[in-house]
Amino acid sequence: MSHRAAVLGHPISHSKSPALHLAAYGRLGLDIAYTAVDLTEQALPAFMEQVRQQDGWRGLSVTMPLKTGMVAEVDEVRGVARTLGVVNTVAFEESGGSVRRVGYNTDVAGIVNAVRYAGALPSPSAVVLGGGGTAAAAVAALKDLGTGHAQVFVRDPSRATEALAAAAGVGVSIDVRPMTEAAAPTARADVVISTLPPRAADNLAVSIAALGSGTPGVLLDVAYDPWPSRIAAVWQAGGGTVVPGLEMLLYQAVEQVRLFTGRGDDVNAAVIDVMCDSVGLPRRAF
Repeated sequence: MSHRAAVLGHPISHSKSPALHLAAYGRLGLDIAYTAVDLTEQALPAFMEQVRQQDGWRGLSVTMPLKTGMVAEVDEVRGVARTLGVVNTVAFEESGGSVRRVGYNTDVAGIVNAVRYAGALPSPSAVVLGGGGTAAAAVAALKDLGTGHAQVFVRDPSRATEALAAAAGVGVSIDVRPMTEAAAPTARADVVISTLPPRAADNLAVSIAALGSGTPGVLLDVAYDPWPSRIAAVWQAGGGTVVPGLEMLLYQAVEQVRLFTGRGDDVNAAVIDVMCDSVGLPRRAF
């Protein structure tokens, strides 16, 4: 039987996930086709019903705006995904002759590993930009990094429900504040995780540059196209460390490959290196 997997989202044409996954499957010697499917929230239930009628699926990578809606489309939600109510990964697991669609969240591991690889301090002071599904994962990641409190800046404070729910679920206290107040706290934070869409942080970047105070911390900007983003360029000019969103994408994809293939121990340094090659990231120093 031929096997397949896909990344779902809207828009999706910019996604680097196919390159990452296909490189890994090639290195592992597995015949798994992996494609990008442009899918809106409204079309998700019908697509998942179609998937239920088809054989050969190994996994789905789930990106915006589908991460919350996918919770209702799987048979089971495990781990931190249950706490957050945000699914970015669906693994198809065979059990007793049937297939169960199991939801996970690998964004949290992706953020933690990307920030640690960049050399972030333990228990960092932290800022999250944005309040949606990826921001929820960022809050959970900060808990794993040893942070007990974070500031969350959003364009509309009434739309920070996912970040607030995540904070309550993992035991991190957060202050939700308007984006217009973000410049100074962002510039002085040890770790900043921007979950904003491409170009949405441009005005904030101008405000940070105008402060002239420097940016000594680590910035992870999950928006990787176009790159460098304006906020990444300003951050680097201020002396800080910039982590491109591709680093997060890499590490969350590593976890997805392990779940989709069931070959966790085989997804080793050699596999990760070819994944890095596929999207132009430097190879790791393991």
